[in-house]
Amino acid sequence: SKRSRKLLLHREEIRRLVGKTAERGLTLIPLKIYFTRGLAKMELGLGRGKRQFEKRQALAEREHRREMERSFADRSAHRR
Repeated sequence: SKRSRKLLLHREEIRRLVGKTAERGLTLIPLKIYFTRGLAKMELGLGRGKRQFEKRQALAEREHRREMERSFADRSAHRR
């Protein structure tokens, strides 16, 4: 069930954030989520998305790390 949530920001703050996300290619990023007196609160940050080559580089790093962990696991399994 999708329920709309209130954004507890001043109207000008909302306009400024919407303007920055629309024109400059920035994205709103949830930095921290916490609960205070039964209310869920969120700290937001503005950030620029990754470029295509950065995404490919991150994917290659992740794959390399996964292969290393797999080889270590194979070695430790053979030693038993």
